[in-house]
Amino acid sequence: MNSDGLKFVLQESGQRPLPTSRTRDVVLATDTNKVLGLTGVRRCGKTFLFFDTIHRLLARGVNRHQIIYLNFEDDRLQPVAAAELDLVLRCQRELFEPARTGRLYLFLDEVQSAPGWERWVRRLHDTEDISIFVTGSSSDLLTRELSSALRGRSVTLEVLPLSFREYLAFRGIELQQHDAHSESVARAALEQYLQWGGFPEVVLATPAMRPLILEEYASLMFWRDLVERHSIRNEPVMRSLLRHCFRNTASLVNLSKLHRDLQSQGLDIGRNTLFEYFAILQDSGLVFLLPIHDGSVRRQARNPRKLHVIDPGLVAAFKARSELDVGHKLETAVFLQGRRRWREWHYWLGEAEVDLCDAEGRTFVNSCWNLGTQETIEREIRAMAAGRQLLPLAEGVLVYHEELHGAGRQIPGACPAWKWLLEQSVRGAQ
Repeated sequence: MNSDGLKFVLQESGQRPLPTSRTRDVVLATDTNKVLGLTGVRRCGKTFLFFDTIHRLLARGVNRHQIIYLNFEDDRLQPVAAAELDLVLRCQRELFEPARTGRLYLFLDEVQSAPGWERWVRRLHDTEDISIFVTGSSSDLLTRELSSALRGRSVTLEVLPLSFREYLAFRGIELQQHDAHSESVARAALEQYLQWGGFPEVVLATPAMRPLILEEYASLMFWRDLVERHSIRNEPVMRSLLRHCFRNTASLVNLSKLHRDLQSQGLDIGRNTLFEYFAILQDSGLVFLLPIHDGSVRRQARNPRKLHVIDPGLVAAFKARSELDVGHKLETAVFLQGRRRWREWHYWLGEAEVDLCDAEGRTFVNSCWNLGTQETIEREIRAMAAGRQLLPLAEGVLVYHEELHGAGRQIPGACPAWKWLLEQSVRGAQ
């Protein structure tokens, strides 16, 4: 990165019309005394949260040249040396007079591509009149570097693909309360949401383009966010793990058993390497592994983990006829909605299974696609009873999509999935 090239990028950024953004449930605060970090998988909407924030700044009268947006994956900025980062503010002030006085707003996209960024951001925070926003695709890395370098001067938010509420808004679907037609529309929309997921570009694409975009995302995430970023040497094993995860969302995974299965398939991988690769998958934000609900860390380590993936629609890039696996995808959508409220979730498995319970014991949630048989109803009644015995003070909910002859009314706490997903409050930085 040199000053001439950087000035060209800054000049272009200051003149280019901002992309149209759509309001999401998360609204970024603009004048706190914190560096605001956004983590999340590629294409989940972090950059457009930046653009939405910039639109709001301009609407309240902030001069466009007091706002700096840089994407460090821009090939014109590469390679970036730590000593060159000071050029950013210097070049902006040389180019634009409004940047020399007044508060600046600095938006840094995919900041992990700029070595030494965290020390530079800390110095700017301490010495400049500036609001700083950063994004990264590596959750643990961004959180760790911000926390280490800024020591209480930062807040990190996780950005997930669109919630069901946001999905309806992006599709322009408005529902009326206590209206049978609206309920039918919501149920149909939920089926589409589970089939194609919540990546904004996919939601807004034509039906013919959606599978192609999801396949592109899967390839891009594999190569850029896993193989290249983490220097993965055993690509076939990582590809097999990624495929296994997306084909088995909302399922229990025993890493020791999976290790034996991979070896039986002729894949050469050590047990420690398998655990390392799963840690990378979690760090990338592509998968989540939930421990069993138990106060003993040792017992948590001995039991299988419950696996969930980042988006139910992305399953289609890894599994043929994925639309048939709606029950597991509904459970994953329920987990993701829960994660928007609280970060840490567990599961429980005894005589009956509790799909989700938060770590503090405030709530538990079971999900079922179809309450269509008496056998299924009785199974879910047992699961809800197990949840209440495990967490007697918790609020328990059974989320379902289809029912037979009002079966949901037989189960205390049962709620249609579309309704539950819309009713959940969402944390944000406002």
